[in-house]
Amino acid sequence: MQESQNLLNSILKTAQMGQTGIRSTLKTTMRPTLRRALETQLSEYDGIEREAQAIAESRGWELRDLEPVARGMADMVTRARLSGGCTDSRIAAMMITGSTKGMVKGLQQLHQFNRPDPQVTGLSQKLLDCENAGIRQMQSFL
Repeated sequence: MQESQNLLNSILKTAQMGQTGIRSTLKTTMRPTLRRALETQLSEYDGIEREAQAIAESRGWELRDLEPVARGMADMVTRARLSGGCTDSRIAAMMITGSTKGMVKGLQQLHQFNRPDPQVTGLSQKLLDCENAGIRQMQSFL
C-alpha cells in the first residue's frame, strides 16, 4: 500500500510541476497555435491531478502537494530563461526538457514498483503518455 501511495504522490507532484511550468510560460507572448497547445497540455495535467486526488480520497490517503518553494523556483527559472527574448522555439525546448524529466522520473518509479496497483499504475501510464504526447507536439515548434 505504501508503494502505491508513494507512486501516486509522485504522479501528483509531476503533474503539478507541469502545470506550474506551463502557467509560467503562458505569461509570455507566443503564437496562438503554441498557446493553444500549451493550454491543452495544462488541461491534461489538471485532469491527472484530479484523478490522483480522487484515488487518494477513495482510499483515505493524504497526498503532499508540490511545495510552494518548488513552485516559486520553477516560475523564477522559467521567467529567467525567457527574459532574453521569448521565441516559440525556446518555449518548446523548455517544455520538451521538462516533459523529458517527468518521463524519466515516472519510468524510474514505475519500474521500482513491486506490487502492481492497476489504478495507480494506470494513472502513471496516463501521465507518461501525456508527457510523450507533449514532447511530440512541441517538436513542431522548434
